[in-house]
Amino acid sequence: MAKGRGARVILFNKPFGVLSQFRDKGTQGSVRPTLSSYIDVPGFYPAGRLDRDSEGLMVLTDNGALQARIAHPKFKRPKTYLVQVEGAPDAGALDALRQGVDLKDGKTAPAQITQLDPPADLWERDPPVRFRKTVPDAWLQITIREGRNRQVRRMTAHVGLPTLRLIRIAVGDWSLNALRPGAWRWASESGA
Repeated sequence: MAKGRGARVILFNKPFGVLSQFRDKGTQGSVRPTLSSYIDVPGFYPAGRLDRDSEGLMVLTDNGALQARIAHPKFKRPKTYLVQVEGAPDAGALDALRQGVDLKDGKTAPAQITQLDPPADLWERDPPVRFRKTVPDAWLQITIREGRNRQVRRMTAHVGLPTLRLIRIAVGDWSLNALRPGAWRWASESGA
């Protein structure tokens, strides 16, 4: 980072199937898309991760201290997701998520949960989510302040609502807004 200049921030809408790193460190000969397929600005690193099968907001920065403040769980930065789940949530399942659930790696912190109508302006996923006429699905907005591996998916599965689609829409004060899959934009360090 150049002296006299604040941290630079990129907001990226990671498509389904893209690795949240710049190089594929997987099996030799694999051809999986990475961040470098979309972002060609040197010196930036992701502040946190999204699983390959998750979509949505990733924050990248050229400042290591800011990267740590965004990604490290001790800073308890909220992360908000749109989550399509299989099944019809009842009050008991939603209350359990709000209070925290017991996973193999310990009890989760309480989450903010809101059940939503299907988002009208959401892009189609490629490949599409499987559709079964006999099984209902629902949309939840979930905000957590932790960052365990596949945490939201494990939480919803724990209450009998397997995740079909997971889209991160906000990290702290940064939000996806109208950013389309595969696109990125510059943002302020504060997230405002």
